[in-house]
Amino acid sequence: MPSWNELLDEYAQHSEDQEREAWLSSQLTDVLSSIGTLRGGRNVLLYGSAFLQKPRLQADAIQITHEDVNGFMSCIYGMDWSSGLTLILHTPGGITNAAETIVSYLRSKFHYLEVIIPTFAMSAGTMISLSADRIVMGRQSQMGPIDPQMVASGRSVSARAVVVQFERATKDVRADPKMAHVWAPILPSLGPSLLVEAQNALAYSESMVREWLQKWMFAGYANAATRAAAAADHFNDAQTHKSHGRRIDRDEARSLWLNVDDLESSQDLQEQVLTAYHLMTITFESTFAAKMIHSGNGIDWVKNRS
Repeated sequence: MPSWNELLDEYAQHSEDQEREAWLSSQLTDVLSSIGTLRGGRNVLLYGSAFLQKPRLQADAIQITHEDVNGFMSCIYGMDWSSGLTLILHTPGGITNAAETIVSYLRSKFHYLEVIIPTFAMSAGTMISLSADRIVMGRQSQMGPIDPQMVASGRSVSARAVVVQFERATKDVRADPKMAHVWAPILPSLGPSLLVEAQNALAYSESMVREWLQKWMFAGYANAATRAAAAADHFNDAQTHKSHGRRIDRDEARSLWLNVDDLESSQDLQEQVLTAYHLMTITFESTFAAKMIHSGNGIDWVKNRS
């Protein structure tokens, strides 16, 4: 496996920007094709976001959005759908409804879905991962909580935090009516409609992931429904995680009965996946690309932002 510096040196040998970008695309195609061979002839897609390299970009530029399904549609063109799909996923998350659309589309095409997480697949990215038959993670890889985030008083807050705050206010006022004066300036900024929206969002995310787990990853288990419910509840429990960005590693995932393989169990696979990850990172650092989907067939879809 070429190191990060070796890839940078090879990249720098090309003097023209167009040549450099063509080299990156060609190298990435070759690596993804090799991963497909290692996975028994499976189709391979890389979905990546520049959220680490370009954190100041607007959310829609680097997060999962409805537009991304156009990229998936473009990049699976010409694939043998019966061979299944390996999806290499690197994302901070995004719109829950968009994740649902992407999962619905991919699962309508491929009977088998494997997700490989080189480093981060957070929030809605975790949701997509939980729709797979199997997940592959390295020591450095992580998923995260799936509790929806909402805008309240001009800032992003957890839907679970909204619900908990209303529950705490109700408990305090019932115990001591004088506490109503304490909560009076706080609750109007949230509003009763936000509470209903938060409750609906939490139920929506959890029920969707529960159904996916029961239908695919836990299929064939006599207690599939129980396993799916427990896992979905854990990923959606913001009170336990305390932070939407909390790391959920492969050991914690396996404790919830998820089918998780170690990336390090295959040296060849680990090297090819990390090479693909490095090439993706170089692309984000050296071009205007903010989000990309690339296939082992050489088809790519890129969103550029300056």
